[in-house]
Amino acid sequence: MLPPPTVPASLVDVLQTVRSCFTAPTFATLCSLVTGVLAADGPRTVTGMWSAAGLAGRCHWSRGHRFFSRAVWDLDRVGLALARAVVTAFLPEGGAVTAAVDDSLFHRYGKKVHGAKYQHDGSAKGRDGIGRGNCFVIVGIVVALPFLARQICLPVMFRLHIPKVSASKTEQARELAGLLAKALPGRRLHVVGDALYRGPAWRDLPGNITFTTRLASNAVLYGPEPPRTGRRGHPSWKGDRLGTPAEIAATATWRTATVEIYGEAKTVQLCDLVCLWWGSLHRTPVRVVLLRFADSTRSYDWALASTNTTATAEEIVERYGSRWSIEQAIKDGKDLLGTGDARSRTRQAVERTVPFQLTCQTVLVLWYARVGNAAGDVRARRAAAPWYRHKQHVSLEDMIIAFRRARITAATAAQPSPPLFHDAPPTSAATAA
Repeated sequence: MLPPPTVPASLVDVLQTVRSCFTAPTFATLCSLVTGVLAADGPRTVTGMWSAAGLAGRCHWSRGHRFFSRAVWDLDRVGLALARAVVTAFLPEGGAVTAAVDDSLFHRYGKKVHGAKYQHDGSAKGRDGIGRGNCFVIVGIVVALPFLARQICLPVMFRLHIPKVSASKTEQARELAGLLAKALPGRRLHVVGDALYRGPAWRDLPGNITFTTRLASNAVLYGPEPPRTGRRGHPSWKGDRLGTPAEIAATATWRTATVEIYGEAKTVQLCDLVCLWWGSLHRTPVRVVLLRFADSTRSYDWALASTNTTATAEEIVERYGSRWSIEQAIKDGKDLLGTGDARSRTRQAVERTVPFQLTCQTVLVLWYARVGNAAGDVRARRAAAPWYRHKQHVSLEDMIIAFRRARITAATAAQPSPPLFHDAPPTSAATAA
């Protein structure tokens, strides 16, 4: 077994939610590696995690590499266990779940790195927008917590996307949404994604899944399927042509509403209708919402489409606005927790390492919700940085600092008392005596 003082007991309590997914030795390694990710102040390579967990020189570092490349555990099973823990901890019983989907490229080079390809990179500089690395489709659960100023997305499900080899990103996201919905019976799952994720994969969704996305500017909308006429011939599957979003906006009747977008209440103009987006979702009815900001001179600023036709326009707008939280989660993972630092090359290690590091955010928030002291941490941060006069909530960085403090306290309390006398070679005076 690994030396116990490297892992705080409070973290082990949180990780018990995924205990059934691992053998006893692998679970001990998991606890140490999570500690290493959250405690490291340098690169989060596998050996970096191992060293930050306090295991350098105490256990061989190959054990950390084997955890990703050879150990028997299933990434989907772990993600679904974490998803159930998040929903139980942060959402009301039976309440709907909002899941954001996005993808990101984690830069990798070398011919032997599994799945590393030149592909779209949203953070690339220059007009090409291309980078080389591993791209992951990510699904996270969006929650609002009292100790945070904004909604936060907690990553739980992942797929490695390899261009021209794996399924499309839209199909992978649809697969992950289906797994998540099955793992949360009795709850409705609202999936939200940007314009990249629209497509035929979201047709014929089960009743407990809805999908919301941006409408293409050149999309042609049609009226709902008309009733049967009883005449001979194939019945019509779509109504009259309504036009593109710009054409609809030109003749629409707008109303003023107040919605919360990106944590701010904004006054906007809205119009909505139920119709068919034939080119993408075919016969699936959608509610299209056109939004125009108060100071805008455009015909419309946002055009949203949702398969949730019973939701109000305000609910759809706010739901789509919550999608931004997954962008911030990916950025925090790269900037604060070193996601993508690991230099894995084999297939199984590549498929596991980045998702493991992203789920450490989820574990951190679950841990902080149990044992964190938000008021005390805000006071301490404002005392250390008095220029943050308007700081009222903790950030993910504050949670990391709180974890490191708790780990130091736990490790210090677990150490035996230092000896009163240290062994030393005898002095000449002692020898003479």
